[in-house]
Amino acid sequence: MPRRAYFRSKRVADCFISSGILILTLPVLLIAGALVRLTSEGPSLYRAKRVGQNGRIFAMLKFRTMTIGADLAGPAITAAGDPRITPLGKILRKTKIDELPQFWNVLIGDMSVVGPRPNDPRIVADYTAEEREVLNVPQGITDFASLWFRSQENLHEGTADVMHDYRVRVAPIKMRLGVYYAKHGSLIIDGRIFVATFLTIFFKKDPTWAFPREALTDPESLPLAA
Repeated sequence: MPRRAYFRSKRVADCFISSGILILTLPVLLIAGALVRLTSEGPSLYRAKRVGQNGRIFAMLKFRTMTIGADLAGPAITAAGDPRITPLGKILRKTKIDELPQFWNVLIGDMSVVGPRPNDPRIVADYTAEEREVLNVPQGITDFASLWFRSQENLHEGTADVMHDYRVRVAPIKMRLGVYYAKHGSLIIDGRIFVATFLTIFFKKDPTWAFPREALTDPESLPLAA
């Protein structure tokens, strides 16, 4: 399928899926929003500055899981046990409910359901020319890297320098998986990632069946450029 047709079909699927999920989860959204307001000081939603397709900056929505001003009081990457995370925030993060507002970002065109996770501008600023290829496609809620590092916060637990740990242990693999998707993304791959994400969240199924074969043996071997 030509890339233009793929992106158009992807956008139609995004609108259909995001609107359906927002309607189905409306009670959860309302309850979660109210609980965030009642259990800690500050708004229900956190607007995270992220870099989207073609380098466009947008506000990615999440239920607020951290204390007010947390983004200015520590690293952009969090680890399990981070004192900035509220008690309710731990539950929202574990259940992924904090990510539900991002389906609004998908509906209005900021993001896609499937695509490389959008990063903080501070992280994108360090991208090489090859790594910036991930910005050629819509950034998404779930992708290969989201499945690979589905317990990323636990990976960083107890680390003295979370940002350094992220750059050394996570970023190289995450970037290679992102660039692979940017080059080879298709409706079939999107469908595999979407189904694998659903099965992983609700049934704790191993998502490796959805990965490209080379990623299973050595994700660091995935080339950044063709």
